[in-house]
Amino acid sequence: MREDIEFVSGGVTLRGWFFTPDGASGEVPCIVMAHGFAAVKEMHLDEYAAVFTAAGLACVVHDHPGFGASDVGVGKPRQEIDPWEQVRGFQDAITYAQGRPEVDASRIGVWGSSYGGAHAYVVAAVDRRVKAVCGQVPLISGRRNFETLVRVDFWDATWQLLAADRLGRANGDDPITMPVVHENPLEQSALPTADSYEFFTRAAAERAPSFVNEVTARSLELFQGYEPGEYLKRISPTPLLMVVAPLDRLAPGEWACEAYETAAHPKKLVLLPGGHFDAYTGDGFERSSGAARDWFVEHLLGG
Repeated sequence: MREDIEFVSGGVTLRGWFFTPDGASGEVPCIVMAHGFAAVKEMHLDEYAAVFTAAGLACVVHDHPGFGASDVGVGKPRQEIDPWEQVRGFQDAITYAQGRPEVDASRIGVWGSSYGGAHAYVVAAVDRRVKAVCGQVPLISGRRNFETLVRVDFWDATWQLLAADRLGRANGDDPITMPVVHENPLEQSALPTADSYEFFTRAAAERAPSFVNEVTARSLELFQGYEPGEYLKRISPTPLLMVVAPLDRLAPGEWACEAYETAAHPKKLVLLPGGHFDAYTGDGFERSSGAARDWFVEHLLGG
């Protein structure tokens, strides 16, 4: 069963869904879930939640502040991606889940994908309410990713753009924005890869009319200063699952495999075929959702 929900995080109302396993009696474990960079919950998160609830797990799925159905803080623009604000959103979603009568507050898992996978690691490292975590096709280093996504001959122009945005905001101007994706990878966009364009345009047309193909320039500034991979070594003793696509070029899979080695046990690495967005459909979805389901069942329902 799916229920529309809302809760408050940092004074902002976040909205999403609560999924209850069919036939559940008594308190059950709950997985707190959110999507990646600029994505909204309709972009396949209901399908992951369906896999988890079929295994007896409740789910809280939410949109990040300023995206999809969620509100934005006073004086802040929509479509601005602040990773630490999103981390706090995850933590407040945990609090919401723990307040539900259907949920066993002592058995909370966190799941995220891409940028959301990075947040899941950070939350698991700093919030001991989390008893198991899964991050798939994760961002490891904002700075390294920035340097691979933005051509080196565009770096100076990007720094100038960010400086102009700061000055303009100080003078009361609207924030500078850019597309999330563009048909031409050589045009300015936040995610300048062909598979990013294909995924977002298809998912928006088929599943997610609330998606807006725009982010603020400041989102890139905040992105390149975010280093979630540094938190992997702090997650233990919380069980860690990393689901990685070695051929991922948006959030390079080899970086995730390297970062996995810095984490302490208990941990597990699952490798997926294909690239970044293959995790959401077809065989990639079956493998990614199945691995996460089994991990949460083992550590939240097992024993």
